[in-house]
Amino acid sequence: MQAIARSPARPHGPSVAAAAVVVAGLAAAAAVPTAAVAQTRDQIRIVGSSTVFPFTTAVAEAFGRSGRYKTPVVESTGTGGGLKLFCAGVGPAHPDIADASRRIRKSEADQCAANGVTAVTELKIGYDGIALASSKRTAPAPLSTAILWRALAKEVPGTGAAAGRMVANPYRLWSDIDPSLPKAPIEVLGPPPTSGTRDTFNELVMLEGCRKLPDVAALIADETARERACMTIREDGAYVEVGENDNLIVQKLGANPGAFGVFGYSYLDQNRDSLQAARMDGVELTPETVAAGRYELSRPLYIYVKNAHAGVIPGIRDFIREYTSERALGDDGYLLDKGLIPEPTALREAARVEAVNLTPFQF
Repeated sequence: MQAIARSPARPHGPSVAAAAVVVAGLAAAAAVPTAAVAQTRDQIRIVGSSTVFPFTTAVAEAFGRSGRYKTPVVESTGTGGGLKLFCAGVGPAHPDIADASRRIRKSEADQCAANGVTAVTELKIGYDGIALASSKRTAPAPLSTAILWRALAKEVPGTGAAAGRMVANPYRLWSDIDPSLPKAPIEVLGPPPTSGTRDTFNELVMLEGCRKLPDVAALIADETARERACMTIREDGAYVEVGENDNLIVQKLGANPGAFGVFGYSYLDQNRDSLQAARMDGVELTPETVAAGRYELSRPLYIYVKNAHAGVIPGIRDFIREYTSERALGDDGYLLDKGLIPEPTALREAARVEAVNLTPFQF
């Protein structure tokens, strides 16, 4: 078995051409032959990211309309929860495909390998931008990663008599952080720790916002301890975990105009009549700013396919053909109507060949 190799996770770096990954020979488990997967299921099962869920659901519906196979079952479990189910083993009791709003982690690859899931194909389906959205009934608020960190961190640098140490977050109103912001309670509705969106939010907002504040580095010298402190979110009601259902966050924003919600661009795009996204560090969230790498809260989206199930669970290769087709992922594909931001044409073509062939790729 091959060892997994890591490449930068930023969505616009040199790693974008990678189309498939072998999930790793990081344990001594032997590969499970395809023949070992007993066919007791005639329908593809997919689990994972709530962000990728609407895209995969649209592909599953188009695939089912062909009449050759049953429409796949797609469950929104969150990226972490989905990969845990996906990596639990080979056989009809385990999912065939996992949706992910971040790349698979080494620890997850280790778990796959330990459970005999030793050949996995990765397909990058495109890009997404994380929105900080609010109701259009309120005035738009310009935000930044530094402002959001001050609003949501569990501990922040103290001031006045508390200067020189980290203290429990004292900010209750946005205007406590910056007088130009609304004089309204800090309330952000977002996903739980099992969500890939939460992972990305932690890395691109909490960690990056914290790094922009030199006081934190001065107070916490150890880098590991500092990163842990930077990504620890307060638990006093300012950040509200709403579960793995992004539509629920959208509904709650309608009922609470003063709150912000954290979710992927597709949910914003589908609700533009009632919601707006805050500019982040002066940059508007649009497909163009995401594709150009100017909107800093952008990320790649993936699906992972269990190669041992192909040819046993009916239709997996044909499902991947539908997912990678130009009518789905192309510049005028139906997934664009759902809010997906596509890869450039040349990268889509390379990814299509690798994915349809279920080629394990070491990246």
